[in-house]
Amino acid sequence: MSTSATTTSAADQRLNRPPVQQRAALAVAMLGFFVVALDAQIVNVALPVIGAAFGAGLSDLQWVVAGYTLPLSSLLLFAGTLSDRVGARRIYGVGMAIFIAASALGGLAPSSVVLIAARVAQGVGAALITPTSLALIREAFDDARQRVKAIAYWALGGSVAAAAGPLLGGLLTELHWRIIFVINLPIGLLAIALLARVAPSPRRKHGFDIVGQISALVALVGFTYAVIEGGDLSYSDPQVILAFVLSAFGGAVFLRSQGKGRHPMVPLDLLRQRPVAVCLVAAFMTMAGFYGVVFVQSLYFQQVRDASPLQTGLLFLPMTATVALLNPTAANVALRFGSRVPIIGGQVLMVCGLVGVALAPVDLPVWAVSLLMVPIGVGGSFTVPPLTGLLLDAVPASRAGTASGVLNTARQVGGSIGVAVTGAVIASMAGFMSGLRFSLISLAVLVTITAALSLRLPPGDQRRSP
Repeated sequence: MSTSATTTSAADQRLNRPPVQQRAALAVAMLGFFVVALDAQIVNVALPVIGAAFGAGLSDLQWVVAGYTLPLSSLLLFAGTLSDRVGARRIYGVGMAIFIAASALGGLAPSSVVLIAARVAQGVGAALITPTSLALIREAFDDARQRVKAIAYWALGGSVAAAAGPLLGGLLTELHWRIIFVINLPIGLLAIALLARVAPSPRRKHGFDIVGQISALVALVGFTYAVIEGGDLSYSDPQVILAFVLSAFGGAVFLRSQGKGRHPMVPLDLLRQRPVAVCLVAAFMTMAGFYGVVFVQSLYFQQVRDASPLQTGLLFLPMTATVALLNPTAANVALRFGSRVPIIGGQVLMVCGLVGVALAPVDLPVWAVSLLMVPIGVGGSFTVPPLTGLLLDAVPASRAGTASGVLNTARQVGGSIGVAVTGAVIASMAGFMSGLRFSLISLAVLVTITAALSLRLPPGDQRRSP
């Protein structure tokens, strides 16, 4: 048989995957995205208990959260390139194996240092899982309608995990905080078992941006370290100053590599387009506000209001559930009124929620504080989907994958920085409540500025109902 015939036959097999392989690919993708999204939220309500168990300070608790989100955000683009070059199925398997091992280490961690190391390893695994889970769906479903349905199920799994994370974390913490890590083991092992039924992924030649990846890590890790440790030590401390210098150096090298490199992760000409730049800033600030609130309110409910971990999870449920429930509504609003309306409206709602929580009296019933947090969740759910659509409309189809990766990176980096900054503000101020209020008001001001910038976005398609 000729080489061309062999190639054609392989292509035909890929285009006609058996239903069992399609179902396996969808199940694997959903399980992967589920645990990645779950672990971004499930740990937060356990932070006070973890701190008490290890005698850990606020900066250690910040690293428990940022240790996961930081590698996840900074390695996403690299993981997508690696997936194309080595094959999505293989990289997914490697990522899930790392995630399982790191979860086991987290469950057995004898100290906060080991736990933070486990969270970093979890973030590396999550970064490999996230783009490959979506790539497995793309490879398994050639029919566009089937693929849209599969992606909807994939997104639903992540939304359910994000909404259930605080509640499940609170429930498991009541039993023992270590179970929040152990629960990943059966889910991950099931995903690896099902992965054997997924068809092998193709490999494609794709260049790596090694300089860009290393410099991005130096910039992000240096800045996050400086912000977190500066709040705990002092911003005049030599190691904090050194971290800021390394971050600036890494950022400069990154920008140069993206402008001069052969295979840039973030082509700079993409950022020069106003809609793209504004969308990235809005995505960054939206996630900074959301993650910052989840972090500080987890501490507030338990340390200030004496709520149990389970009660804290229940108090988060109204806010997180709205994110999962209202995402489809945001898409419909964007179709009817244009993308700019839900984007700006969502940011305004988020500002209202941030200000409301910041100004709430200390003796306000906790259920009322929980309701004040709802606009933050509603605002986030109305902002992200139309931002994604507007960004993809602003770039040619050939760059849609790159633009999507950059957007998701901006969102995850925003979450990491949001936790770092809010925690640092609280650590550097005299009292917890004064630090909480100042950090939330600061976030509200920044989101307000972002909303003003969003006025410069194009309105997007409008399909008004008669």
